[in-house]
Amino acid sequence: MGAWLLAAQAIAATTVVIYPRAESATDSQVVYDYELLRLALEATVATHGPYELRPSATSMNQSRTAGEIALGSGLVNIFARSTTQEWEQRLLPIRIPIDKGLISYRVFLIRADMQPRFAAVQTLDELRAFSVGSFVTWADTRILREGGFKVVTGESYEGLFRMLVASRFDFFSRGVDEAYREYDERHDQLPEMKVEDALLLHFPTTRFFFVQRSDEGKHLADRIEAGLNRMLKDGSFDAHFLRYKGALIERAHLKSRRVFHIDNPFLSPETQATRIARPEIWYDPLKGR
Repeated sequence: MGAWLLAAQAIAATTVVIYPRAESATDSQVVYDYELLRLALEATVATHGPYELRPSATSMNQSRTAGEIALGSGLVNIFARSTTQEWEQRLLPIRIPIDKGLISYRVFLIRADMQPRFAAVQTLDELRAFSVGSFVTWADTRILREGGFKVVTGESYEGLFRMLVASRFDFFSRGVDEAYREYDERHDQLPEMKVEDALLLHFPTTRFFFVQRSDEGKHLADRIEAGLNRMLKDGSFDAHFLRYKGALIERAHLKSRRVFHIDNPFLSPETQATRIARPEIWYDPLKGR
């Protein structure tokens, strides 16, 4: 069989990409993530061939998703999540920040009657006096604990919102784009909840796509990375980012907030290096770019 025919067959082979079906019907974060993934795959059709992108047959949490990917079960072969050094060792990261690092900037979901107490906060130690809710497996949990916060964990994403209004903890730390979207999606059911409007917490982090550490995973990662880089070059990545997140960033009026910083000791040296080597792919909402 001629080399040209083998090459043609390789290009024609369909890349099957399966991402985890969301556990929560109201979690629209996945829409941004996996639409970005679709656009990256679409950008590489000419060079890598056709693709099929679909959610997993059943919903699964991050822990199970990671296990299925590492095992190579075929139930799912990619997912998006906040990165840590441990995750980057266990799975193969596609080291282009899905959210351009926006998740580094945190506003808070709180109970409305707590706003005066948060508005009075002037120092990081005063902020640490409040308890914060987080999901048990999220990278945030360890970062916040290392940062000196009392963290109350939950085992259900939707349950965390109910825990907040039930006074199980004082605030829920959310990405700038997440908080207002989650507030809008749940305000009718949880009218006691609001987005705190005076403070901003920053710690360096981001979200990556992760695949299996294998030849097959590397092949998929190379295709997606190529697609994301093409989108960064032609401006379609930024257009997608602003289409989904621009209005939410504006709504957060970040420049008028008091900003507090904590370290992230779980960010890998490789990801730290990416922040320095490619600053153009990391968004700074305080600078508006």
